[in-house]
Parts: sequence; structure tokens; C-alpha cells
Amino acid sequence: MKHHLSLLSLLLIMFIPASAQKAGVNILSYNVHNCIGMDKEQDYQRIANVIQQADPDIVALQELDSVTERNKGIYALGELKKLTGMHGVYASAIPFQGGSYGIGILSKEAPIKHEVISMPGREEKRALIIAEFKDYVFCATHQSLTAEDQLLSVPLILEALKGIHKPIFLAGDMNSKPQSKPQEMLAGQFVTLNDTAVHTFPADVPNRCIDYIYAYSQNGYQFDVQQQKVIEEAVASDHRPVQVVVQIKGK
Repeated sequence: MKHHLSLLSLLLIMFIPASAQKAGVNILSYNVHNCIGMDKEQDYQRIANVIQQADPDIVALQELDSVTERNKGIYALGELKKLTGMHGVYASAIPFQGGSYGIGILSKEAPIKHEVISMPGREEKRALIIAEFKDYVFCATHQSLTAEDQLLSVPLILEALKGIHKPIFLAGDMNSKPQSKPQEMLAGQFVTLNDTAVHTFPADVPNRCIDYIYAYSQNGYQFDVQQQKVIEEAVASDHRPVQVVVQIKGK
């Protein structure tokens, strides 16, 4: 009898879709403020510790200097790659002080490929990274401070995602509140995975949510949020990191 039960269990497991068998994707979004904390101290190790404790599969990072004068020629994403042992992708948004300023992705798995798309910003240009991985596509961004540019960015993001058949995630500092017009536009195409009632900025006494993690809802995939939280880190950066664990369900 025991033999038949174990055989039946094995057969059932074999016919469960692969996506249902996998653990959820652990996603983090963190505006690291170039690793300068609320105490004005620049500390790469402190940011790396926050990331390692969260143990994400993938991280969207905002506000990274690359070999700028103010950063003493240090490549911020390179430091975080070394300290976390993760793979990294960097995107320059603007040239700055002999180097550049932009965003990045850290991931446990090396991306298959990636591209960088320029996003509008009146105060400074912005960027979007689209990185393909084995089981999903991950997009990271840091949106403009102005609502007009945020609204202009939405159709650019959607155009860039056309023809992608894998599940898609989008994460970053969107610089807009949950009830804003840009968030309403995004809600027509994306499911917001984090709890926007939990505030993310400023880190010491947060009073609003401007950091988000989304899943694209228009190419047939379903998503089950298993965990969601804003990590209570009040010093390492001027933002708190947002984390979700989400299971991808088949079409």
C-alpha cells in the first residue's frame, strides 16, 4: 500500500506545471542614494548587508555613481557586486563629473541579455533596464520627479515590452504616490505587488510610498504574492527597501 501511495504522489508531482513546483521569485527594489545614509556616511558594506539579509533573487537599484569625482572614482555597482557576490548590470542615465549617474540590477543568475532605454526627465534624463533571465524578464527604472515625464514614460515602457512572452516584472523608485495619475496609468497594465499603504520614503520617518514592484498583467501570466514587506532600515539610505516574494503561475 505504501508503495502505491508513493507512486501516486510521484505521478501527481510530475503533472504539476513546472512554475507551480518552483519557489517564488524574491524581488527587492532599493534606492540606495549612492550608498550614502541618513547619517551622511557613505558605506557600501552597509547597503550590501541589507541586500544579503533580504537574500533576493534580483534587485532593482537606483542612484548609483560610476567613477564620478564625488565618488572618488569608485564604481558603486561594482562595489556592491563584489560585496554581495551577485551579477550586475548598470545603466547610465546622465554623464556626471567625469563618469555617470544611473541605475542597476543585481541578480543571483546571470542575465541572458539586457538593453537600456532612455526615459524622459526634465530635471535629468532617466533610464530603464530590461534584462532577460531564464524564467522571466526584469525591468528596473528610476522615474522623473515631474508627473508630466512620468506619464510620458508609461507608453515608452509598454512599447519596450511588446512581443515579450515570458513573465515580466518592473521595479524601482517611481517618484509618484499610489493615487497619482501615473500610477493609475500603470495599474491598467501592471499588478502592483507591494503593499502601497506601507511607506518607503524618507527612510527615517517614512510618510509616503514612491517605491514599487509590479508584474505585467497583459501577456497571460498570473501571479501569487507569497510575501510582501518594506524592510525597516532607517539609516543605510534615504529610502527603505521594498521586497516581495511572488510565484509565477502559468497561462
